[in-house]
Amino acid sequence: MKKNVALVLSGGGARGIAHIGVIEELEKQGFVIKSISGTSMGALVGGVYAVGKMQEYKNWIYTLDKFDVFKLVDFTFSAQGLVKGDRVLNKMKEFIPDINIEDLNIYYAATATDISRKEEVVFTKGSLYKAVRASISIPTVFTPVKTENSILVDGGVINNVPINHVKRTKDDIIIAVHVNADVPIYKPSIPKIKENKNHSIYLKKIKAFQSNLYKILPKSKTDKLGYFHLINNTVGILTYQVSKMILEKYPPDILINISRNSCGTFDFYKAEELVEIGRHAAVRSLKEYKNKLN
Repeated sequence: MKKNVALVLSGGGARGIAHIGVIEELEKQGFVIKSISGTSMGALVGGVYAVGKMQEYKNWIYTLDKFDVFKLVDFTFSAQGLVKGDRVLNKMKEFIPDINIEDLNIYYAATATDISRKEEVVFTKGSLYKAVRASISIPTVFTPVKTENSILVDGGVINNVPINHVKRTKDDIIIAVHVNADVPIYKPSIPKIKENKNHSIYLKKIKAFQSNLYKILPKSKTDKLGYFHLINNTVGILTYQVSKMILEKYPPDILINISRNSCGTFDFYKAEELVEIGRHAAVRSLKEYKNKLN
């Protein structure tokens, strides 16, 4: 089936890895992606695809285990956020070179939220690296991106499914991938290739992280870590509800839903499973779409 696609990729932390499986299945079935808009992890995966580095990125992320994820995290434990994000983005430069968005082969848009001006910011030109860095700045987790007049955080705060910012082409269809959907979990059968030899080291890192986290949270003995989860769960619920309204206002031709319970926000070491979850969801939704056409 040859059909041009305007692709919309939502944010959702590690669940956004499922976008890779969706994109691979779209290409396998003959769909041609002409434009992409994304926020947060959707902006990152969309950017990787736009520069033609999807396979390299996939190969790398498949090698991550829990300990590798920790090595990419540069904790700051400041009041603005727990992670600077520089290590992650420096690694990402191997897959997302600091080129201008307008020089990409396909139309690309990434969204962020300017909390100083209380408005959405849409990047359609300028540095791809800076656009992705701003778009992934999850409040209370990644430190925001500051410019002379703005303080930029995750675009999902305002619009986690940026359908209204994707560029349309003649006779195309809009496909939106929503990785925070309230749908049943699909768990693919992934063979366990190897044991994590660094598991004990990982547990030590977790304890060290929690110890430092307590320094910036209230002193309550019963609510220390709960406070952090409370903030992030609140943001997650808000994002989910806003996404529902956006999808009702801008219904796509095809909606590919990924369960918000597929994994935790930071479970990037589950990449192989998440890619298969995305592929499975794409196969199911595309089949339903073709059945309707027939």
